[in-house]
Amino acid sequence: MASIRHFPATHPLPDWRNFGVMLRVLLGVNVLAALAALVQAPDLAGWGERFVDLASVVEPLLLICLGLLSLLRDVLWRLRLRAGQACVMALAAVLAALMFSYASSLHLIDASAIGRGLLLTLASTALLLLYFELRSRAFSPAQAEARLAALNARIRPHFLFNSLNAVLSLIRARPQQAEAALESLSDLFRAAMRDPAELVSLADEVALGRQYLELEQLRLGERLAVDWQIGEVSLDLPIPPLMLQPLLENAVYHGIEPAPAGGTVSIAIVRRGDELHIRIANPVVGQAAHAAGNHMALANIRERLALYYDLEARLETELADNRYEVHIVLPCQRKRH
Repeated sequence: MASIRHFPATHPLPDWRNFGVMLRVLLGVNVLAALAALVQAPDLAGWGERFVDLASVVEPLLLICLGLLSLLRDVLWRLRLRAGQACVMALAAVLAALMFSYASSLHLIDASAIGRGLLLTLASTALLLLYFELRSRAFSPAQAEARLAALNARIRPHFLFNSLNAVLSLIRARPQQAEAALESLSDLFRAAMRDPAELVSLADEVALGRQYLELEQLRLGERLAVDWQIGEVSLDLPIPPLMLQPLLENAVYHGIEPAPAGGTVSIAIVRRGDELHIRIANPVVGQAAHAAGNHMALANIRERLALYYDLEARLETELADNRYEVHIVLPCQRKRH
């Protein structure tokens, strides 16, 4: 099963296919190019023009280099760290030499600047590789797993306490249903105690969500209606654990319980290209109270998504037409063993 050990932030050689890595490289190189233009410009008025001249050479070089590194990622990851870093620097140097020579032939830069351009390319590449190596140490698997464990520890008490309350409410009035609910509750407990660093299948997460909502339906009866809409999605897709349940709990607690007539919790799961979209919506009874109640769960899930996926996943909320919706977007990744 895939775990956080497989994800971008924990690898010392960057995952060049990751959006967060690409964005950091683009920003870092352009900042260095802007500083180089500032040094080379005769005055501040000429800085912008000099930066545009440099960008006309740097940007194509950068995009071509990122494209090649994305294609070579798996090959580079099989090398030792220093060997992989050396290959990245060699590739950047070769591309820079070709690009600067071509720019010189078009009189975009002076021939005498080719050497300085190569040095700047190597220095920029070395700085970025050092940054990603230090970042991987800060997000080492052990530290990331400890952080995930702490985040999950904040989710579990609320989850287990509310689930237990749902069962307790049935013991006297409906003992047979309470017995069946206790069996479901044991499955929920087992799921809640999973290793937070290990991903689970979408099927397991959906089953957990269904069990939780079934418990709440025993407690709330007809006041709670549930609408599952699962599109053509592979249920083997790996996703982080306890992604749906805290949001379903918020939807019930803040959207259904305060409403005398109850309401419907809607869950839609679809795949669009390489992205998995999960939407959970519920009626709103008091906008301010709802937003306040969702704060901890939303912040918790956002932080866990950042640990797993860097910038490739996102969580958005929307309030419209008396419905509160949480929208999660995850990258679709193959199941790893």
